[in-house]
Amino acid sequence: MTETKSSRAFASDNWAGVHPDVLQAIADANIGHAASYGNDEWSGRAVEKVRELVGADCDVFFLFSGTAANVLGLQSIVRPYQSVICAETAHIYTSECGAPEKHTGSKLIPLPSPNGKIQTADIEAQLGYTGNEHHAQPRAVSITQSTEYGTVYSLTEIRKIADVAHKNGMSLHMDGARIFNAAVSLDCTLAATTREAGVDVLSFGGTKNGLIAGEAVVFFDRALAKDFEFRRMQGMQLSSKMRFIAAQFIALLSNDLWKQNAAHANRMAAMLGKGLASVPGVKLTQSVDSNSVFATLPASLIPKLQKEFAFHVWSKPKNEIRLVTSFDTEESDVSRFVELAAKT
Repeated sequence: MTETKSSRAFASDNWAGVHPDVLQAIADANIGHAASYGNDEWSGRAVEKVRELVGADCDVFFLFSGTAANVLGLQSIVRPYQSVICAETAHIYTSECGAPEKHTGSKLIPLPSPNGKIQTADIEAQLGYTGNEHHAQPRAVSITQSTEYGTVYSLTEIRKIADVAHKNGMSLHMDGARIFNAAVSLDCTLAATTREAGVDVLSFGGTKNGLIAGEAVVFFDRALAKDFEFRRMQGMQLSSKMRFIAAQFIALLSNDLWKQNAAHANRMAAMLGKGLASVPGVKLTQSVDSNSVFATLPASLIPKLQKEFAFHVWSKPKNEIRLVTSFDTEESDVSRFVELAAKT
């Protein structure tokens, strides 16, 4: 990727900075000594903040990494002779360097997902060998909300998937790296798109919405959490100075900061998508539901745009790019990108 001269980028919301309120929360927690490994006042308050938004009847565990949240969350569901059904575009399948299969010992079964979503009929088609000892047994379905294509499952779509999973003895895992963007897009509560829709285990992501390194695993099926403290420790995700992860979540989940951040990112993506759709030779390839824009454009245009803005080429054969907006994206960034695309 060409070096960028822009202070902001469209490569990923991981590239964004940290929200000032989050930095201040860390500074406020950096006073004196506090008990380690989550036995501090901040960790307890952060758990309660999560429960206020998703429902009290759950177990919450904080960790550093979104990949770890996915891997350890799935590890709590599946055994090595079982399998996880997911989208062929799922982060657990394409972008975690085989970590889910390595650490769970289980097989990932990818399903077609041209818009990032999987369908119940395709899930049911994988169940023909249930009970056959020669085949890995489906035990979990994993979906991403919002998806890797920036699309968003409706509440009805999630519920249908959950019903199929539960009917067939499977649990539903949700990769919620961008769960806040999805909730804002749906104009619903976090509980509505997770617990109330039938999710059993949630990877609850904060890093993409203004934190430094803050993720969590939330168990709505609390039986699956019975030994998670050991899994987290063995998985090298137990922070000794947990208060600094917890303080980030307290800030994010207070005063609707999570909603403000996600709403701004979504709004910038909508503006970017609308602008690019008007540029000759540019075609949006996915609906802009959250904070990602996917588009095809002339091959010669890509390197010219990358001289000023960093972004990823999603598919080189198609000349399809991915643009991701963040809580700190500015309208001037969007306007400049569209202007360059139209001029070049």
